Amino acid sequence: MVSPSSKGSHRSILGIIFLTVFIDIVGFSVIFPLFPRMLEHYLVLEGPKSSIGGLVRFLQRVAGEEPGPGAAVPFSVVVLFGGVLGSLYSVLQFLFSPVWGGLSDRIGRRPALLFTLGGTVLGYVLWVFAGRFWLLLAARLLGGIMAGNISTASAAVADVTSDKDRAKGMGIVGMAIGLGFVLGPALGGLFSKYQLAAAGDSPGAFSLNPFSMPALVALALAFLNLVWAAARFPETWSRDGRSDRVEARTLNPLARLRTLDYPGLKRTNVIYLVFLTAFSAMEFTLTFLASERFAFEPRDNAMMFVFVGLVMAFVQGGLVRRLAPRLGEKNLSLQGLVLVIPGFVLVALAHRTQILYFGLFFMAVGSAMASPSLGALASRYTPADRQGLSMGVFRSMGSLSRAIGPIIGGVLYWQLGSSAPYWAGAVALLLPIALGTTLPPVPRSD
Repeated sequence: MVSPSSKGSHRSILGIIFLTVFIDIVGFSVIFPLFPRMLEHYLVLEGPKSSIGGLVRFLQRVAGEEPGPGAAVPFSVVVLFGGVLGSLYSVLQFLFSPVWGGLSDRIGRRPALLFTLGGTVLGYVLWVFAGRFWLLLAARLLGGIMAGNISTASAAVADVTSDKDRAKGMGIVGMAIGLGFVLGPALGGLFSKYQLAAAGDSPGAFSLNPFSMPALVALALAFLNLVWAAARFPETWSRDGRSDRVEARTLNPLARLRTLDYPGLKRTNVIYLVFLTAFSAMEFTLTFLASERFAFEPRDNAMMFVFVGLVMAFVQGGLVRRLAPRLGEKNLSLQGLVLVIPGFVLVALAHRTQILYFGLFFMAVGSAMASPSLGALASRYTPADRQGLSMGVFRSMGSLSRAIGPIIGGVLYWQLGSSAPYWAGAVALLLPIALGTTLPPVPRSD
């Protein structure tokens, strides 16, 4: 690691990292409120014999739905359609996080970051002009691949923070993730009201569509991020310290994890995987539970996620910064995991909105304490020349969780009832808590 004085402004670096991670998550979540109208638009435009028509027929069979000719697409199919596009993004982020992280260990953080930010801009350009479904799909593919740069951003945090401040730095990443999940859907819903092309109107493959305005807003943010990084982001990883190891050419992060055989690291990754899978199952099913039990409308659901996101941002941006040096990352992560359990239980039992929000408060506080602390642990268990690859594998565990968590949560919800994902999550968290108590001491190098 190079000295802070040679890295430019510490605050500027963390600001760019915050914006990069925030835009990654906005790119993932901005499309959420658009799924129903998006499916309807492309299906009407391209017809039942098109690729999207074939996808709808497949999803109908999966959902056990057989609508008659001209019938509206069932809501279960719309949910599955959103799950497919969301999981596709997360799977690609899972595969490419170690790629970009490992590459940044060899060529430096700045070139890896600028390349992926340029790719993110291109992905939004494709979405702006996605006159056909295959272009929308290409935009999501490219966006998911480039969103793996969250690993490079996390490695840069490790470069510019000391051991005692590592959790504070990872808290910046966590705060960006929390705010991205709040503001992404809000931006998508708000700017979808301003249409640059009418529904069903698309003169060619490369043309404006009814969802171009949200894409333009996301494109503007991504372009600002690229320009700011190009102008202000210095190289945070010294050329002398870069890894000269040649990693196996594989897109399997689990195989890469086997090459990172450092005490505590694999266990930390497993803890993060199990925890975030349970949390993602909660996120995916929460709106269904709120609609079923409390008749929440879209505005009510939006306010619910704003509440969760703001609590997480406050804890990660303020409380974690003060508690981490005093308690240590291991104890802070364990306390966070323990706090999530009563949150799950309260939501499972909630039949009044006050109990629901009380449970969400516990879950938000616990998650905000656990996530950055686990990221700091993964970084501190790893030698300096392997930070990029290690952070890539760690972040890929989060992406895998966001790919499989909604599937698990959806199956539990529809098969066993609205409380099932939350009871299952509470029980599942006992495993990471048990593993966390057996983590080895954290190495101290500065």
